[in-house]
Amino acid sequence: MTTPDTQRTRPGSGILRTALRRNIGAMASGTLLMGLYQAAETAFPIALGLIVEHTMRDRSLGSLGLSIAALAVIITTVSLSWRFGMRILQKANTTEAHRWRVRVAGCGLQPVAGNVDLKSGEVLTIATEDADQTADIIEVVPLLISSLVAVLIAAVALGLADIRLGALVIVGTVAILSVLSVMSRRIGSSTREQQARVARAGAKVADLIIGLRPLHGFGGNHAAFRSYREVSTEAKHQAITVARVNGTYAGTALALNAVLAAAVTLTAGVLAFRGRITIGELVMAVGLAQFIMEPLKLFSEMPKYVMIARASAERMALVLAAPAVTAPGAQSPAAGEGLEVDCVRHGALREVKFQVAAGEFVAIAAYQPRAAADLASVLALHVPPGAYQGAVRVGGRDLADLSVEAVRAHMLVNPYDGEIFAGTLRTNIDPSHTSRTVPEAVEASMLTDVVALHPEGLDYAVRDRGANLSGGQRQRLSLARALAADTDVLVLRDPTTAVDAVTEQLIARNIATLRRGRTTVVITSSPALLDVADRVLVLDDGVVTADDTHRHLLATDEDYCRAVAR
Repeated sequence: MTTPDTQRTRPGSGILRTALRRNIGAMASGTLLMGLYQAAETAFPIALGLIVEHTMRDRSLGSLGLSIAALAVIITTVSLSWRFGMRILQKANTTEAHRWRVRVAGCGLQPVAGNVDLKSGEVLTIATEDADQTADIIEVVPLLISSLVAVLIAAVALGLADIRLGALVIVGTVAILSVLSVMSRRIGSSTREQQARVARAGAKVADLIIGLRPLHGFGGNHAAFRSYREVSTEAKHQAITVARVNGTYAGTALALNAVLAAAVTLTAGVLAFRGRITIGELVMAVGLAQFIMEPLKLFSEMPKYVMIARASAERMALVLAAPAVTAPGAQSPAAGEGLEVDCVRHGALREVKFQVAAGEFVAIAAYQPRAAADLASVLALHVPPGAYQGAVRVGGRDLADLSVEAVRAHMLVNPYDGEIFAGTLRTNIDPSHTSRTVPEAVEASMLTDVVALHPEGLDYAVRDRGANLSGGQRQRLSLARALAADTDVLVLRDPTTAVDAVTEQLIARNIATLRRGRTTVVITSSPALLDVADRVLVLDDGVVTADDTHRHLLATDEDYCRAVAR
């Protein structure tokens, strides 16, 4: 994953320009083919009028055969140009949407990339719906140009028959677009608000899914559901507003297009009645008046899609153009070194100082949960180095001097509420399919009973956020993933809070065995994990107050006994 760069600081209009510039070749080809399609469509009523004119005048089988052959060529051109033109544009659209999805997801995964007040559910909506709607600009511009081509050809053909017919098409088109461009601005603002409210509802759902079990435990689920209902209702009302505006826009466009087509038809009929145009030209005018409805409809809808694409691009800019909180370094940790926390002050931490040698297994008993959370956040790079006092050194080098990728390759900080993804047990344990220690990780985390419970084994399907797993199974699956990563430094926070005492004892021994010779830090109050550690650091009131073995602390420190005894 790339680090933040200057390309990220772009507004919504800059995102659209980038998308257009990056697909200029595909858009040129698509525009050419779609323009050919519209030209052939327009040529059909023109050819029909000419055929009527010449057939009535010549009345020969040769002219009829030539006319049929010309119509066949036109129909073939219509079919092939549409098929290949849309194929090119839709491929470019899909590819561009994927690029922006990856870009937004990369920003979401970068812990110190930006400072933007968006939850994961909102970022997910931006990376999916907004990315797709932004990429629609790749199709919108060629379709807009090709529709303009059709309208111009129709206007020229009608103008050659009678200048008043051509002028009527030009003036009518300009009037229609003027009215609809005003309405499209309302669609853009309404769409932005709808996307924001839908994203907030999605974020609320994500929070509810994560906390549903504890909410049921203390009876807070009803209040949480009411909170979601309010957010969801707001999103629904805004969606209705957007649908109403879109309906008004579509109805107005259809009515104006129909009025223009009727005006062209009636004007042509009057001119034919007065002998100003021929019967063939009348047939052509009536055919063009019917045909022009479709490109006019497409042409008049384009401003709406442009505004929707711009609104989505501006939402993506919230993530992509967020100001950088800090600039990660470019160095890598040195091999064979451990972890050092030197006088760190942040949140509940006050002058925290300790060192873990390479290959050592150290447990940290934090008496205050807030201190444990703050320490884990600092080590996980959720807090940029410039936001706290003191220093953290990994592999002998300060975090501020290391790249995020290098830190993650060397040190893994596994949270107690690790995310579970839709897929299988295997893909959750080894998402990159590169680990060589999956069986050992499954065994060490005591996930073997879950694997044995299902005939599919490690290929058992897991639902999003582990909805078909218990709390203990999800925790052991997250632990198995951390162990399978086999990093030089592993930091675990409360990895066994959701398992029973017997399983906890087995997991503690297994972790100590599997991680022997690798640097391991466990932030926990579990006696089983504290007992297998080489030494225990006591973190009380934001500072390290004791450094000894678990059993010696039990024998000499009453506060420690009360804190960890179960």
